[in-house]
Amino acid sequence: MSESEKCYFCEKNGLQFRIIRSLALRFLQTGDGLVMKRTNLSLRGLEIFQLVAKSGSVRQVATETGLSISTVSHHLRAIEESLGVSLVDHTRRPMVLTPAGSIFARHVEEGLRIIRRGETELTSGNLAQVRELRLGIVDDFDSEVAPELAQFLARAMPKCTFKHHTRPSHEIIRLLSEQKLDAGLATRPISQNTGLTEYPVLRDPFVVAVPTSAEVSPEDCLADRGNLPFLRYSSLQIIGSQIEAHLRRSRVSLPNRFELESNHSLLGMVADGSGWAITTPTSFVRAKRFHDQVVLHPYPGRGFARTLSLFATELYPQASAELIAGYLRRLIKRHFVDPISKNYTWLSPGFRVLESNLDDG
Repeated sequence: MSESEKCYFCEKNGLQFRIIRSLALRFLQTGDGLVMKRTNLSLRGLEIFQLVAKSGSVRQVATETGLSISTVSHHLRAIEESLGVSLVDHTRRPMVLTPAGSIFARHVEEGLRIIRRGETELTSGNLAQVRELRLGIVDDFDSEVAPELAQFLARAMPKCTFKHHTRPSHEIIRLLSEQKLDAGLATRPISQNTGLTEYPVLRDPFVVAVPTSAEVSPEDCLADRGNLPFLRYSSLQIIGSQIEAHLRRSRVSLPNRFELESNHSLLGMVADGSGWAITTPTSFVRAKRFHDQVVLHPYPGRGFARTLSLFATELYPQASAELIAGYLRRLIKRHFVDPISKNYTWLSPGFRVLESNLDDG
């Protein structure tokens, strides 16, 4: 075994950490089956191949990685030349894996997982050594929380390269599942089966928002009495699907005239008297310009809430995730929970930061 193919062990804080230096699984398909072959493969090239294998598009991989199309193609060709076999069918769009490429892709995925786990173990106890963080923030917190969080992390992780993304919750969960993010703050999906590590951050109860000028009760709204139509969040969003699920459980049926993705548009329509909505205190705080024209009421009968959590992949260091979650709780309490609870005292204790899964009721 060559020097580059060995695994080394080092001592750190009394624990052994494995440093993976290269992939051990490099296979070619021949007429007689699988044959091990010694090659010179770059880690970056293997990562590029994995992305191309999943997307089938060199252009898409170039966009995702920030590399040029020619650079991505160069990495892919270098892998094929090193192995001496075609891994993808370059004549098809989207590109598909050849039989040899399908076999190799399985081993590359497992090999990269081992390498990343080794890197995680090495950096998990030392935040100052963290090299990269791909973080997603749900758009509820893009103005008040995200800038302060970025400043804090820049100080805590001085060697880290940051990539921050503002997305709806369902997109953050998808990007985490696709290993395109390391951690992300998002609304917990209804299924709760994300395959990700979860750190609860906020309990955000649903409330009824009506125009300040309207003389209508929440009970009248749910019974569809009066002239105000129900303004829905998009059913494609997690918040929208949660509201619809609760209405079905409660056997409440309301006409579907308006369905909006934009929180500001929805509360803006409430503010000008065009309808009423089921929303949350966090969503209301974001729409500051409409606060004088919208009033919140407790949801009638059996209340319900959404949980916002920091989700992380299994490879992301727990120490780093807990640090981020802890700071998020402090920022959200200062910018969201405390200010609105002063004006709507009935929100306490339902509207609160969460310290663990046990504090999630």
